[in-house]
Amino acid sequence: MFVDRAEITVKAGNGGNGCCSFRCEAFVPKGGPNGGDGAPGGDVILYAEEGEQSLASFVFNRRFAAENGGDGRGKDMHGRRGRDLRIPVPPGTIVRDRETGDLLVDIDRPGMEVVIAAGGRGGRGNARFATSTNRAPRECEPGEKTEPLELDLELKLVADIGFVGYPNAGKSTLLTAISNARPKIAPYPFTTLHPVIGVLEYPDFHKIYAADIPGLIDGAHLNVGLGHFFLRHIERTKLLVYVLDMAGVDGRDPLEDFRILRRELEEYMTGLSERAMLIIANKMDLPESQANLDKFVAETDSSIEIFPMSAANDASFDEIKNKFRNLVEQAEFRDLQDFRKRNL
Repeated sequence: MFVDRAEITVKAGNGGNGCCSFRCEAFVPKGGPNGGDGAPGGDVILYAEEGEQSLASFVFNRRFAAENGGDGRGKDMHGRRGRDLRIPVPPGTIVRDRETGDLLVDIDRPGMEVVIAAGGRGGRGNARFATSTNRAPRECEPGEKTEPLELDLELKLVADIGFVGYPNAGKSTLLTAISNARPKIAPYPFTTLHPVIGVLEYPDFHKIYAADIPGLIDGAHLNVGLGHFFLRHIERTKLLVYVLDMAGVDGRDPLEDFRILRRELEEYMTGLSERAMLIIANKMDLPESQANLDKFVAETDSSIEIFPMSAANDASFDEIKNKFRNLVEQAEFRDLQDFRKRNL
């Protein structure tokens, strides 16, 4: 089950109470205060676990609490610190305060972790209050109490490549052929009902992550069809791959499909349609495809690269995998150059 929104409640551990105690031992008159300190409560930590692709684990388990700190005891014994609670989330999870709507953190890379709720401070025992003029203090502190925190989690997938296209264009077939993903494939529209991430592996152990975004249609930026529910999952991609049905099996015009897709992306997020791109002219094994491809090439900007192929029948996909890798590396280099210009 794919879930990309969740509401959870987290609570850090309360701090332990300080202890009021006095040393009581034979032949040791006026032994003095020896109450230990309370321990701090455990923190609640969110961390991005590579391999997690959904917030489904928060559907039925929505309340999380770290352990309370232990109370101080006599003989200068301090309490035991509360255990931290570590909660795994998918990379790309955005965390907001439900009450205010404020963005708390964007956990945008694997291995990243953040303390979302800090444990309460432990109280001091009476031994801490002893002075030269007050040698038998009876004062101690209670531990700090923590309040529950209501959080909204929203997932925006982190992938290098995003496959976009109309339903039944062949995105899932292509992803299955080049990666370890196994999305549902069938000869009818909207077989993919949630984003699927596949890993492209290379002989030198390099990996690229590709996301199959469910079919977009005209008006998606207005939430028509699957709309906003999945458009946000391409916001972080470095390379957009437009998969077009060049045969027009469903009576569609590939050129018009491409123009509509770019317009929908731009309407959803300004500048998204100008991101690094590659056009996959799919279904080239069908007889109508070549004529449509010639028309497409003639009426499309010559700077846009077009890769003709058949995701269902090609014998090897090494060439397209290498093409993806080169384009992703070029996009990363351009992003680095832009960052340096803005910050150096």
